Amino acid sequence: MNKFLTPWVNKIPGVAGYEDHLIATLSVLLILIAAAFLYFLVKRVLVYFINKLFSKTKSSLDDVLVKRRVFNRIAYIVPAVLIYKLVPDVLKDYVFLSNLVSKLTAIYLVFLVTMVIDSIINSLLDMYQTFAVSKRMPIQNFAQVAKLLVYFVAIISVVSLVIGESPLKLFAGLGAMTAVLMLVFKDPILGFVAGLQLSYNKMMNIGDWVEIPQHNADGDIMEIGLTTVKVRNFDNTITTVPTQSLINDSFKNWRGMQESGGRRIKRSIYIDVNSINFCDENRLTRYAKVDYIKDYIQAKQNEVDEYNKKNVANPESIINGRRLTNIGTFRAYIMAYLKNHPNINQELTLLVRQLAPTDSGLPIEIYTFSSEKNWIKYEAIQADIFDHLFAVAKEFDLKVFQRPSGADFKGLKSV
Repeated sequence: MNKFLTPWVNKIPGVAGYEDHLIATLSVLLILIAAAFLYFLVKRVLVYFINKLFSKTKSSLDDVLVKRRVFNRIAYIVPAVLIYKLVPDVLKDYVFLSNLVSKLTAIYLVFLVTMVIDSIINSLLDMYQTFAVSKRMPIQNFAQVAKLLVYFVAIISVVSLVIGESPLKLFAGLGAMTAVLMLVFKDPILGFVAGLQLSYNKMMNIGDWVEIPQHNADGDIMEIGLTTVKVRNFDNTITTVPTQSLINDSFKNWRGMQESGGRRIKRSIYIDVNSINFCDENRLTRYAKVDYIKDYIQAKQNEVDEYNKKNVANPESIINGRRLTNIGTFRAYIMAYLKNHPNINQELTLLVRQLAPTDSGLPIEIYTFSSEKNWIKYEAIQADIFDHLFAVAKEFDLKVFQRPSGADFKGLKSV
């Protein structure tokens, strides 16, 4: 380029003695103009057509490269390489400027290459997350480790350019700093190992509903990262949990319930023990009219009568022999009601049991599984079941226990 410009510069009057400076300046300006033109050609033409072409394809995978601006960042590298190759050679007579431009351009190239690799990693991660396997085996932590290594190599490269030493020497010198690096990167290392354990043991996937009481987290997993796990709580707040703490502490994952055939209902009705009685003929006649238990009443009464005929000498006392009770009949009704309920999974455990009496009454526990696992629908089904049972308890001459309130005491007449 200098040979090309020299004849033209020598023809300019009044530049005697400054020809070399003027030639160098003009050469640098021409290179910068060429770099700008090359950038325009690549960015405004080539990248534009590539983005247009990808946007028209049926596959959505190549759209990720456009979204992450991979080609846009590559466009910056082309003019930078031109400047790095030509400008230092033009300024070879100006050692300081030549070295300064060479180092600054090299640092700029390292930055650009790092950004391109970062975009490629993000693109690959986005592509992977379009597949169903990404929810079972998230690789967000691997992507973050890869980025960390890329940035680390970039920093070492920049430092080597600034001090004028080979990067290999710096990497060799880092061996003595291993203990310091382990201390500095302790959390990322522990988080990475914890992330591997979570993924390998399938303890947690994207979209799982988890409860982490020690961090007040209760919601769906948004992201499993290198050092943190993000949980979107049901109140739409976001809790960030250290990945390592999920290995050290316990948490509840509701994935098993979501993948099973139903969601458990486990709740008790407390019966006032003073309302528990034997069933007389009038009660049995009334209970026998209930469709769900009419066959039960008939079969049970026949069984009791047969037993009493054989084993009871004095049947006049209600205490002698066997008798049906209103609480036992109520339990039989609950069981029959649940077996005929359309939203109860009949293939899973269905249990109506009596727990130990408490100062709040006799607990009758319902242990069953709703076939509907959606939270809103599940709560509605559970509420409907207990609405019915609370209302029907009095039909069996039972009282649901409730602690007396101020209104109850006001109703008492003074003696």
